Amino acid sequence: MIKITPQPLTAESFAPFGDIIGLDHSKSFLINEGTTRRYHALAETDVSDGGGSAILSIFDGERRPWPLEIKMLEKHPLGSQAFIPMEDEPWLVVVGEGADKPTVQNCRAFLARGDQGVQYHKGVWHHPLLPLVSKQRFLVVDRYLKGEDGAANLVEEWFDSEAAIIDIDAVEKR
Repeated sequence: MIKITPQPLTAESFAPFGDIIGLDHSKSFLINEGTTRRYHALAETDVSDGGGSAILSIFDGERRPWPLEIKMLEKHPLGSQAFIPMEDEPWLVVVGEGADKPTVQNCRAFLARGDQGVQYHKGVWHHPLLPLVSKQRFLVVDRYLKGEDGAANLVEEWFDSEAAIIDIDAVEKR
């Protein structure tokens, strides 16, 4: 087994994989007669390949059993995918470095705060939702093409041998 220690989710550390979606005051301004602060253009959705469009969905994720084993990653070759927590609870983000077949050795983990969402770039290997609480709700922005079953934009890769284990001690010290 390979142990992965989650690192804090920062714009710099996550840049190869996507964007952080959060309250960036440098991208904000007041609207509606000064009664609302707009955090503008925090990420750009990339879903138009082959005529796709952006959709909003809500996912209710459940915490997986511990020790948390990472046995697979997935990617979406035709569009980006964003996850924004709707509750202020931390959660895990696991990605695979490189564009080819992911391996246990190239997995990286990030500990996201409850006020941080992520948008995976098109084609980035990542693990499905990993809430740290029993249930957590997320707003999801991803690709939709009418009449398409979604399989064209989903590639899963299961690891042949060992799994990666998330370092629970590092997560619990949060």
